[in-house]
Amino acid sequence: MATKWKNTVETKVKKIAKAILTKTGRDIIASVIFGIVAIIFFYAMYEGTGWRNTESTWILGLWGNFFLGLTSVLIYRLCLNITYANTDQMDQLQQAEQTEQPKQPVYTYERWKRFYHRQQLFCCITGGVLLFVSFFITRWIADYARGWYRSNYSSAYVTVFTIFWFFIVCEWTLYRFMRRQLDVVMTKTRENNQKIVNAAMESQKESIAAAIKSEKLKVDLISNVSHDLKTPLTSMVGYIDLLKKEELNDTAADYVEVLSTKAQKLKEMIESLFSLAKTSSGNIELKPEPLNLNRLIEQIYADMEDKITASGLEFVTELTAADTELVTDSSYLYRICQNLIENALKYSALHTRVFLKTSSTPTEKGRLIRFEITNTSAYRMDFTKEQIVERFVRGDKARSSEGNGLGLAIVSTYTSALGGQFDVFIDCDQFKAIVEFEKAAASDTEGQ
Repeated sequence: MATKWKNTVETKVKKIAKAILTKTGRDIIASVIFGIVAIIFFYAMYEGTGWRNTESTWILGLWGNFFLGLTSVLIYRLCLNITYANTDQMDQLQQAEQTEQPKQPVYTYERWKRFYHRQQLFCCITGGVLLFVSFFITRWIADYARGWYRSNYSSAYVTVFTIFWFFIVCEWTLYRFMRRQLDVVMTKTRENNQKIVNAAMESQKESIAAAIKSEKLKVDLISNVSHDLKTPLTSMVGYIDLLKKEELNDTAADYVEVLSTKAQKLKEMIESLFSLAKTSSGNIELKPEPLNLNRLIEQIYADMEDKITASGLEFVTELTAADTELVTDSSYLYRICQNLIENALKYSALHTRVFLKTSSTPTEKGRLIRFEITNTSAYRMDFTKEQIVERFVRGDKARSSEGNGLGLAIVSTYTSALGGQFDVFIDCDQFKAIVEFEKAAASDTEGQ
């Protein structure tokens, strides 16, 4: 029994010693000691009211205020720590109830500002109450000292000074405490913002990587499928050509002709798809050479004259007299302009005009060379310019025309590969496609 009691006492002593050794325990002990010393000085000052001289009264009052200031700093700082911690726990609990997540430390400027204003209000109210009390103390000291022949009122002045000193010390303590808490808030805010930015960047990297991988897989799939279709299709075209040389009746000959037309169309589509996939992957080799855009348009127009004449459309050509010479890959630019003209042939309303126009405008870096084609659509254009340049998207949603939906996609991809800009403008039934290339000034070209 004695051993058990002894162990219990030792345990309590250890707990008390541990509590004393903590910072909070040391602050409490120090504040008690400083408070007792301050009371002694103030007691000596007030006890001699009326007969003590002014100098000794002020000395006792200043020493009392010094120790009172130390006591106020320690006690108020301890109260601020406890109050701030309790507020933090309440905010954590409220946050956990609202978000149904585990409690997390709450570091927000709004919370810091709210607590700061509340404590400032508390200091002002406390200072006002003490100042009001000091008025009655001063009256009492004046009445008490009036009976003495020296009538010394210095202790009353020290009392008023003590109130202001106490208010200044509390405000200074509050300011230092809140500044440290603001540093914590800002540090945690920066850390949280950095975490959010890092998470967003990581998510964006993953999204970009996934998009690139997906696009690569699509390009590889299109390339492989297009390549695999070429061999059997070539054989089919060859056998169809052999059948056309045989002596067939009229019905069979018509069937073979239809097969030949469809096979040729399928072959063109596969070649276009393969070329588009190859260009999209960046696996192309450009062969830049000087060429004149006006002459290229005239050449394409001459090559397609039969189709243009048979279309029933009126082509209006407006070629600029300015310089349209540029350095680029002629085969790709030929395909771009050819696709735009074929697109107009496929989707224009009958007996309408198609306008071909070139321009060359001076710029700060050189010249802006443009080719644009405008036609009137035979179909309702209820799509955006972003949609129309996608693969297999056609203006004719009924798919009753000859198009396969690759023409403008090829134009967009080829133009980007050549370093140009492709744009589309839609105004009711008017469809305008524009291809632009920036030609550097002669001095820039020579420098390169």
